[in-house]
Amino acid sequence: SGKMSVERIFDELGHFQRFQACLYFAAVFQAIACGIHYLASVFLVETPNFVCGVPENITDVLYGNLTSSGLGEVLPVFSGKGPLVVRTSVGEQWELSRCQSALRINPKDFTYDFTGNRTVSACHGNFVFDHTEVQQSIVTDWNLVCEREWLAKLCQPTFMMGVLIGAVMFGDIADRVGRVRIMTFTSVCQFALGVSVAFSGNYYIFLVLRFLLAMVSSGYLVVVFVYVTEFTGNKVRTWTSMHVHAAFAVGVMVVALTGYLFRVWWIYQIVLSICTSPFLLFCWKFPETPFYLMAKGRYQEVQILLDKIGRFNGLECKLKAEDLLEPEKTECDKALLQKEAEEPLQPEKRLTILDLFGSWRMASRTCTVWAIWFVGSLGYYVFSLGSVNLGGNQYMNLFVAGAVEIPSYLVGCFAMDRIGRKKTCAPALILAGVACILIVVVPAKLESLVVALSMVGKFAVAIAFGLVYLYTCELYPTIIRSLAVGSGSMMCRVGSVVAPFCVYLADVWIYLPQLIVGILAFIIGVLTLLLPETLGEPLTSTMEEAEALGQKPAKNKKVEEGVEVAEKNECVLSRHDMTNVISLLSYFYL
Repeated sequence: SGKMSVERIFDELGHFQRFQACLYFAAVFQAIACGIHYLASVFLVETPNFVCGVPENITDVLYGNLTSSGLGEVLPVFSGKGPLVVRTSVGEQWELSRCQSALRINPKDFTYDFTGNRTVSACHGNFVFDHTEVQQSIVTDWNLVCEREWLAKLCQPTFMMGVLIGAVMFGDIADRVGRVRIMTFTSVCQFALGVSVAFSGNYYIFLVLRFLLAMVSSGYLVVVFVYVTEFTGNKVRTWTSMHVHAAFAVGVMVVALTGYLFRVWWIYQIVLSICTSPFLLFCWKFPETPFYLMAKGRYQEVQILLDKIGRFNGLECKLKAEDLLEPEKTECDKALLQKEAEEPLQPEKRLTILDLFGSWRMASRTCTVWAIWFVGSLGYYVFSLGSVNLGGNQYMNLFVAGAVEIPSYLVGCFAMDRIGRKKTCAPALILAGVACILIVVVPAKLESLVVALSMVGKFAVAIAFGLVYLYTCELYPTIIRSLAVGSGSMMCRVGSVVAPFCVYLADVWIYLPQLIVGILAFIIGVLTLLLPETLGEPLTSTMEEAEALGQKPAKNKKVEEGVEVAEKNECVLSRHDMTNVISLLSYFYL
């Protein structure tokens, strides 16, 4: 009976009462900022139509059958096929392309076609941009086109690298110093770095600030999932964790709305950064989770927290911290709790990412979970990047792309609570794989069917991607839970970095990206069936408890008797060994 029962808190004080609800909605509110900063680059690095500039004022413009007195009227329809022909105030005629210009030598008439000689030269940083849709972006400010185009394309991969590093780093730190400290730190940094990005003086400062912003945004997103999971009971844990994704989707919609209203990139960046700033006023008052406090042996703080939850929820708290160690308290437990205040604990074992592979069972579980994270992200971005071919208003497209995620999370929540995590995740991945493979075999002329299958695939991937956060939390114990979620998020970012390269394979065969995603999703969906089911199970606290998930409890009388003898012996240990016992029990029980 040496199993910690912190879950008893929710049975006694409510699974989602006023105290938990206030904490939950406040923490999730800041998650909107993560969705904002992840997608902000869509309009920050937007490249409008452009051509080379000329040294003199332009008086006439020709483009095919179109004529105008200035570039502003022609640039919105300029496709890049064929040059713009212009005449300047000094009579020179130029053929302007996107990355070069050609001066006509001794032209006779001002016509679009010309068979004479030309002097071709590079633009040398002199460009004219179309400001119809984009008044100002970092591309127009710093001329990130032509030979500098790769710098603009480097922004999002660099951001994703920051997300990858931040997920692992802050997930690990949160297991050491606590969830609240990391949430407060990353929230303050999100606001400060977000505003600083708007005032970056050059491209390289912009890139570094965005990289740091990615790290703290990823750190908050990882830790907030763990935080809300450890503060809500298992009756509502599915909905509370999945709706963090809904907050992220709201952030995507905020980006679309802000991008539509503000067409100057630095104003747009400032507005996005202050959207969730009210969170900073009260985030420092957040309490640490009871799971973390118990795992660290801080029982007196647990008791204070229990009393506070009871008062706030209007309930009488009869629960004591020592009740959370064993369902049946012994005199030994009470002695250890009293000893805690008198003698310091020994330094606890430092857990690393290698502990996720501590046994064959945990290693296979970790590999499968990582694969779900990877294919979820890969599929999500492959489908998303393909959606830009829908045409229409780009702001509306992005808004709908964020809005369409919300129904998938609702369906995922409904299924997870009724048929289980495994039985929701595995069919969703298999469905996504089947949809992708069907896209390959459907005739290209049936465009509407191809689009419908793409939406089915994205919907299914979003369900699997939405539940993997909660599923990961439930598959791993408290002592390494944040690190497990962080490492999974790292694999997710690897998928997001690989996704653009996967999309480029369409140049080889138009349906090759979907075929790759389909095969991977189908295989991983089958492997997911081998994971244990966690629906209705309490959160585990030790590696031993986590490994036992999905297994029938062993009935061994001798083992039980041995445990009882060990417990009796612990009560008569000498004062010299008491500190070691406290450390051992804190780790074993928790």
